[in-house]
Amino acid sequence: MNTTQRNAHTQNVQKQLPRHSSSKTKYPKAIIAILAILVLCLIIFRASTSGSQTAVFYSVDDAEILYEYNIDEPVAPASLTKLLTAAVALKYITPDTVFTVGTEQQLVPNGSSVSFIQEGHCLKLYDLITGMLLVSGNDAAYTVAVSTARIVSDDSFMTDNEAVDYFCELMNSFAVEIGMTNSNFTTPDGSDDLGQYTTTRDLLKLAEYALTVKEIREIVCIEQKYVVFESGENITWTNSNKLLNSESEYYCADTIGVKTGTTTKAGSCLVAAFRSNDKTYISVVTGCSTDADRYKVTMDLFNKYVY
Repeated sequence: MNTTQRNAHTQNVQKQLPRHSSSKTKYPKAIIAILAILVLCLIIFRASTSGSQTAVFYSVDDAEILYEYNIDEPVAPASLTKLLTAAVALKYITPDTVFTVGTEQQLVPNGSSVSFIQEGHCLKLYDLITGMLLVSGNDAAYTVAVSTARIVSDDSFMTDNEAVDYFCELMNSFAVEIGMTNSNFTTPDGSDDLGQYTTTRDLLKLAEYALTVKEIREIVCIEQKYVVFESGENITWTNSNKLLNSESEYYCADTIGVKTGTTTKAGSCLVAAFRSNDKTYISVVTGCSTDADRYKVTMDLFNKYVY
């Protein structure tokens, strides 16, 4: 809606406001003016954040939130969770450590986004994280979680479920360490689960931390990656973040990451990071009704606060 349309719509709303009730009680002019302002603000907001239930736009260098909406409301984390999974694994395990894909693949929810790894494949942690963050592989997330848990606990006989639970404890402890004080994680992939929640403010803290981790920062800005497994197989993964796709209508050359996410409870979500004018910016948008909305809202915020 352009400015002329907004003004015209607001004028129509003002004209429709009742001046008298059925009992001919007069409404003070101040109340009418306040109602008109509230309507105008709602129209402007919906024009800039259509389809989004929460949103934040943040200047990292200035440590300043430039825009926020509902950022302390509980939301489902979806695959944005994988940023935390990657960060926790890299805290304890070196990126060139080789993991063998195992029976934990049976825990991957049906209908998941996957990186097409299979039981018996051997991959470096770095490559598993690449599959986890580029194509949002839930299969990679479970292998990372289970393998990391067994190494950190020094218990190679942990069952797959026990290892996932152990890893989620590591996730929650680490989340608190980096300032995520209103979150709880029960899965390593972010699938909708009872008791799993976060806030957009916490996701902003997670994204800011993730960009300080060399391996994560390298991976999330890649448009496409050809990978050869340690066991000999090979695959090409393409980033699900269309801001990085040079052939996409949403392509933005200033984009440096970060991660998409979509579940029934979370809606379509996007954490995006930009580098422009020698400054880094982070956007978090959740609860969009479509994938297109998450990109439109993100770019509306970027264009408003950067350009």
